[in-house]
Amino acid sequence: MKMLAQSLEFVRVTVTNPDMVSFDPSGDVVQFAFVSPGKTPTTWFAGSWDTSAGTYDAKILVGPSGTVTLSKGRYDVYLRITDNPEIPVRLAGNLTIE
Repeated sequence: MKMLAQSLEFVRVTVTNPDMVSFDPSGDVVQFAFVSPGKTPTTWFAGSWDTSAGTYDAKILVGPSGTVTLSKGRYDVYLRITDNPEIPVRLAGNLTIE
């Protein structure tokens, strides 16, 4: 995904679990991290859930006055979901701020 530095918009990650027939993560805490490619996430930002399209999308508002404001550059986007007992951390994609 690419966005301009002055843009304010949601970054979304669709969450699926093909191993479970009954799956609804929307009650779990979801967090995002944005790090330089190849780095390990250490700072996490609170995300939220959007289930309006019949899917489970984790989302976070990125940009000026958003949950997180990023400088120009390329970032690996990580997603962490706090469930019980698991707390998976996954690389969700890449984001370029221009």
